[in-house]
Amino acid sequence: MAGTTGSAAAPYLAAARFSVAPMMDWTDTHCRTFHRILTRRALLYTEMVTTGAIIHGPRARLLAHDASEHPVALQLGGSDPAELAEAVRIAEDFGYDEINLNCGCPSDRVQNGRFGACLMREPELVGRCVAAMKRVTALPVTVKCRIGVDDQEPEAALSALVDAVVASGVDGVIVHARKAWLKGLSPKENRDVPPLDYPLVHALKRRRPGLFVAINGGVADNDAAAEHLAHLDGVMLGRAAYHTPELLLDVDARFFGAERPVADAFAAVELFLPYMERKLREGVRLRDMTRHLLGLFTGQGGARAWRRHLATEAVKAGAGIDVVRDALAKVSRHPDLGRAA
Repeated sequence: MAGTTGSAAAPYLAAARFSVAPMMDWTDTHCRTFHRILTRRALLYTEMVTTGAIIHGPRARLLAHDASEHPVALQLGGSDPAELAEAVRIAEDFGYDEINLNCGCPSDRVQNGRFGACLMREPELVGRCVAAMKRVTALPVTVKCRIGVDDQEPEAALSALVDAVVASGVDGVIVHARKAWLKGLSPKENRDVPPLDYPLVHALKRRRPGLFVAINGGVADNDAAAEHLAHLDGVMLGRAAYHTPELLLDVDARFFGAERPVADAFAAVELFLPYMERKLREGVRLRDMTRHLLGLFTGQGGARAWRRHLATEAVKAGAGIDVVRDALAKVSRHPDLGRAA
């Protein structure tokens, strides 16, 4: 696989062949712990955490993660090189496997903080940010970006950003292959409305064969991921992996040449139960964990009953692990039955 060299970057390059995207309000530690049951090899990402929150906020709560999550990458939001360097120093003690800089989020809150997708307009600043982060850590430092924002010409915008971060020693780039329209589209619309330009990302890899390049955006399943891996070093799935998590069951065998970690979703839920029991004793609400399981069993008899039971019962005060067992009993173990359920 093409990419950067060095002892810190090597494990990152291996795991990043297939990754699950950082998604605000979705990829929390409970989600990542469950996804790790489904795939032992894929790289998992945290939700974006801002530099200010790490430096001044409850860093132990924000950065804590389960030991089972590795390999796991931390995504940072920020644009001040000194603050990013300080956040990296702090985060490194929590044992992450990679640090990623967010240059792709289009939300108003992120724009107001002068980070996320609006940084596509300031490639030199992004380069300084990467250089500052690299100076304080031996961990791989990567950038997740768009192909441009608003009226930028995508090829020129992407090239300018990549050129700047490569000059600063970046270990890899993950490109969401859409523009972000910061004026006129909501964050949700920015995930669907701007057209995808996969060939532009493939061309970037041809232009920079020594750079680790991964693609994100609209990758619907493992077949689509395999098509991109014929051209690129890595592929990142977001909503598809979250809403249909069972596709992760095939990732280790298909993309890493390893054994399937568990037989099926039933077995995965059973393995997740001890974690949920432990977290319940620590005061975590059941619904904060079961919300990440709602996409399971799509197409199987009882899938709708599974979702309904978790959605209505897990939110109740004092809800315990029996709610999950009762929901599991409603699902047919014969996937050919009840396709409409």
